[in-house]
Amino acid sequence: MDNTYKLPEGFNSLEEALRPQSFREKTDIAEKQLFMTPGQMIIRRFFSNKLAVAGLIALLLMALFTFIVPLFYEYSETEIFYEEIGTGEELRSSDSDRIANATLFVLAPRSEKHFLGTNRDGQDMLARIMYGGRVSLMVGFVVVIVSLLIGIILGGVAGYYGGFIDGVIMRLVDIIHSIPLVPLMLMIAPILIALGISPQVKIYYTMFVLGFLSWPSVARMVRGNILSLRETEFMQAADATGIRVRHKIFRHLIPNTLPNLIVMATLQLGSVILMESTLSFLSVGVGAPYASWGNMVALVSDTVIMRGHPAVWVTPGICILITVLAFNFVGDGLRDATDPRMKR
Repeated sequence: MDNTYKLPEGFNSLEEALRPQSFREKTDIAEKQLFMTPGQMIIRRFFSNKLAVAGLIALLLMALFTFIVPLFYEYSETEIFYEEIGTGEELRSSDSDRIANATLFVLAPRSEKHFLGTNRDGQDMLARIMYGGRVSLMVGFVVVIVSLLIGIILGGVAGYYGGFIDGVIMRLVDIIHSIPLVPLMLMIAPILIALGISPQVKIYYTMFVLGFLSWPSVARMVRGNILSLRETEFMQAADATGIRVRHKIFRHLIPNTLPNLIVMATLQLGSVILMESTLSFLSVGVGAPYASWGNMVALVSDTVIMRGHPAVWVTPGICILITVLAFNFVGDGLRDATDPRMKR
């Protein structure tokens, strides 16, 4: 008679077979558990948000459309097209010897040469939308970077030190915040024209003014967060180690405001693009003959164009709408992904 003990099916050893069932289940779960770094968790949460992914794809496509495609497009934003009298042949501004007997190729319909037609100045609409988007996006990013740098530094110093320093910085914030942007730009625009500032250079003055007037909201948000964080346990531990003040502010306090900063930056990007469009609409932003989405939408003030040629102003308006919505979707997705309190 064979007295050899036979192991139950599915077990490789007697020790494994004698383990309690609950212990085996915990072991299996631990072996299958996926451990991720905080960065991997943020990426996973972000890409699980469908609207955020859609916004990111829209921004990438818009960046490709405005920065890469113009390199391969045959027309520029300032090139003017003409129509020869009599023959009706289309001429370019480079055909200087034949332009004398030609008229502007104004508000031409869509064709193989001009996918979106031309505007009232005889310029290719597709080229102007691409170059105009480049200007609008560049203004948005530069203004947000400038406002974040100033706001983070001043807000961090005010929130950490408090007292007299906090009072001085907050009064400066109140002063800057009370300056009306549009009337200020309406006053600066004729001064720049009187000084002979070119339209290309004028956009840099616009970015400087927008960046200088946009940082108070960032400083207030950073100061408020730091006031609540500087008395927490991890900051008491940091004080006990004797690290430098700038390390406490920029290595411990500022990173804990990152979710709010990300949301504010992305929302501010959309707001800056809208503000640049408003200023260009009022003729105090990017000047002719250079394009921005704002001064292209400004053509809606012409009754003939508004009624008979809606593509001239509707197309850049749609680009503004898509870009601002995409920034807002990405900002909401980043806020949810970087917030440790978010479980899903």
